[in-house]
Amino acid sequence: MPQPSPRPPSRPLFAVTQDSLVIADFGSRGRTRTADDHRPPGPYRRLFAVPGARAFTAGNLIARLPMGMFSVSAVIMIAGSRGSYALAGAVTATGLAATAVVAPWTARLVDRYGQARIAVPATALAALGSLALLLCVHYGAPDWTLFAAYAATATTPNTGGMSRARWAHLLDGEAEALHTANSFEQAADELCFMLGPVLAALLCGALFPEAGTLAGAVLMMTGVLLFTAQRSTEPPVRPRVEGLHTRGTSPLRAPGMRPLLAVCLATGAVFGSMEVVTIAFADERGHRAAAGAVLALQAAGSCAAGLLYGALRPAGSAERRHPWCLAAMTALMTLPLLAAALTGSLLVLAGALLVAGMATAPTMITNMTLVQGRTPEGRLNEGMTLAVTGLLGGIACGSAAGGWAAEHVSATAGFGVPVAAAASALLLSLLTHANRVPVSRSSRPTSTAPTV
Repeated sequence: MPQPSPRPPSRPLFAVTQDSLVIADFGSRGRTRTADDHRPPGPYRRLFAVPGARAFTAGNLIARLPMGMFSVSAVIMIAGSRGSYALAGAVTATGLAATAVVAPWTARLVDRYGQARIAVPATALAALGSLALLLCVHYGAPDWTLFAAYAATATTPNTGGMSRARWAHLLDGEAEALHTANSFEQAADELCFMLGPVLAALLCGALFPEAGTLAGAVLMMTGVLLFTAQRSTEPPVRPRVEGLHTRGTSPLRAPGMRPLLAVCLATGAVFGSMEVVTIAFADERGHRAAAGAVLALQAAGSCAAGLLYGALRPAGSAERRHPWCLAAMTALMTLPLLAAALTGSLLVLAGALLVAGMATAPTMITNMTLVQGRTPEGRLNEGMTLAVTGLLGGIACGSAAGGWAAEHVSATAGFGVPVAAAASALLLSLLTHANRVPVSRSSRPTSTAPTV
């Protein structure tokens, strides 16, 4: 069969019209290839090329932003109405304690019945608790009602954990891609906890005291609905078979999990103590209003470091990197102490916090990778929620220790508390590393975390 002859390359057509020469080129107008056309896409571009990734991430970010809004909004709302910061602090502490108890059970239900079936009603109940708190404050209800209403918000699902669970499902066996995904999620956490308090304070100040809580409830409910609507990326629910351990043992009984949770507790103490001590330090110098901006710099440094860490190819296993990350965090946490002790300048302290924050995200990313690897099959949301519960408990303990040091010694001496907490986390990690525990899950042939 005769084949069509190839089309010859087009040539320009020349024509003369009176005193003008016309040149018409009918050739291809295709763009000239450059070196960028052959450059492989970056890790984050490859990550979000996964089908459905952008959709569930957008919904999750909307749902996660209020996590940094609720406590600040509650303090502003209650203190402004009742004139008592002690009452406001006690109410938010009660909510934190209730969350530490309820959150793992909520996560267990999510693992057992699926994200959409549990997260939506759990979020609705938490949103109703926030609205109940708003109404109790606005209409002057007795103080005990504030505690009851805020305790109801403990059913809020761990949206960050559910997002990480989706990445683990979509990227099963791709250790480098999962490292990038965990890095992005940690950077998103830092961004939300950096922007959340600022947005809450802005809404409460510019509109009315209850605006922050109201906006947070609406954003959380909207985000969870958008997130759970993406059913194609939801991890499948594994059926429970009577007499067979198809869902794995409890994460608390998994080898190496309890030492990791202890590290989470110590790491949370770093965050909680640093926040309280920085506020006290700024207050001593008459710039308490600037404390939020100074702390935001620490979160900004962590967010930037997390994104950079995710773009890099990690060297060695997560287990080997963990002590090094904690050692870097311990070393950098001495910078705020030195800045406060040697200069007493809030501006210098802000720069020190920016640098110190750069060790936070890599530490948390590596820690979460280990948590994912050691959590039994089918219990991933529960395992990561336990890690978050450990962080919350550490934040509460660190806040108390930092506040005691700032009040009874000095705010400058209080910066020693985060250093001691970071050193404790490092010591726990080194002790765990000495008794090395495999990171991969025994129930699956390929782990979602880097193998050891």
